[in-house]
Amino acid sequence: MPSSAASPTPATPSRAFDAIIIGTGQAGPALAGRLHAAGMQVAIIERHYVGGTCVNTGCKPTKTLVASAYAAHTARRGAEYGFAGGPVTVDMGVVAARARKVILDSRSSNEDWLGSMPGVTLIRGHARFDGPDAVIIDGERLTAPRIFINVGGRASVPDMPGLADVPYLTNSSMVELDTLPRHLVVVGGSYIGLEFAQMYRRFGADVTIIERSDRLISREDHDVSEAVRGILEDEGIAVHTRASDISFGQHAEGVAVTSGATTVVGSHVLIAIGRRPNTDDLGLETAGIATDERGYITVDDRLKTSVAGVWALGDCNGRGAFTHTAYNDFEIVAANLLDGEDRRVSQRVPGYALYIDPPLGRAGLSETEAAKRGRPLLVSKRPMTRVGRAVEKGETKGFMKVVADAETRRVLGAAILGTGGDEAIHGILDTMSADRPLDELRWAVPIHPTVSELIPTLLVDLSPAAD
Repeated sequence: MPSSAASPTPATPSRAFDAIIIGTGQAGPALAGRLHAAGMQVAIIERHYVGGTCVNTGCKPTKTLVASAYAAHTARRGAEYGFAGGPVTVDMGVVAARARKVILDSRSSNEDWLGSMPGVTLIRGHARFDGPDAVIIDGERLTAPRIFINVGGRASVPDMPGLADVPYLTNSSMVELDTLPRHLVVVGGSYIGLEFAQMYRRFGADVTIIERSDRLISREDHDVSEAVRGILEDEGIAVHTRASDISFGQHAEGVAVTSGATTVVGSHVLIAIGRRPNTDDLGLETAGIATDERGYITVDDRLKTSVAGVWALGDCNGRGAFTHTAYNDFEIVAANLLDGEDRRVSQRVPGYALYIDPPLGRAGLSETEAAKRGRPLLVSKRPMTRVGRAVEKGETKGFMKVVADAETRRVLGAAILGTGGDEAIHGILDTMSADRPLDELRWAVPIHPTVSELIPTLLVDLSPAAD
């Protein structure tokens, strides 16, 4: 007679590593390299494209597009510089192909680098936790005493009335666009939305920005927000702030975007109102890894999660939303694990840039944030019309501003909205990171003619902030 005993369940195939890295964004491959150099066997897992957001849908392609838009804009201003080349038209197929090549070259470079390390195994697929020291991927169980989560984030698409019934773009699909919109409507007046708005206006599209708050890039000081708005409006971009009850509907000419009594019809709509972490399908609850109400993985000052032996790096931990902060997360973890150091997230000075033209370089606190500390402040501000380098280039929009503590003589923050601002800000960032008094930077001898040469003068002009 046949046995009544149940057939045994096949054992799940398993492999053991010294470390597992989930995600190949800016922190992942670099960490794999350090761990490999330390003699560890490392599995690095990627479910989509190697390189993460920066390489595939973020910095690399968007700044390539910004460069093309800048070239077209400068060519149109040729008469100001003494040359004329006729009407400027943009071939979006060529523009998109250029950005695509930058993506593929960067992605390939990352893949080649990972492939060159014999102790690193690149595994394609979707990893889910199977306990605090294991993940399951395509039916195989991988274990390691150290697991690093580097899964990044994606565009947040809220449930807005009518949005599900119309076509729309996010930053990911926007960089793949190889045609010129007739009219691009950008919903969201923050960093990503503004960069796309200006570049597509310079490519030749009509552009409208719709923002719910009372001003653009609302985390910045009012003077920065207003100056940025003026720069965009000067180029023919329509800006609508205080937009309420935004809804979407189909229209014969594309998509109708309505806010209150105002309706704008666009051929294309870009949703650029924020980001969310890629943490909702990793099985974090199985491992007991805590997240906050927005889905970001909770980490301490050394990027450790609530579970021993698990770290979270990059956009998914909510401690920074930039390529450079993700890379610094790698540096912190590697220094603490491998170099015997005690590096912490709280030690870094926040800095970032908005890549409209002219760019905004930011370091530390805004003036508004500094004022909330209740300490005496010093402030200095200089328009770019008084910066020789800007005048020589014919790019004088914007200003430079520094905020300092009147008693400690430390710079608390700075904004450089102007040509070269994304580079010039680093002198201030470096001084703040070294925790040196502003008087030392004041006595630097910068090169002429540069934007940076005005920083010592800016510091000399510091005066008590108005109450």
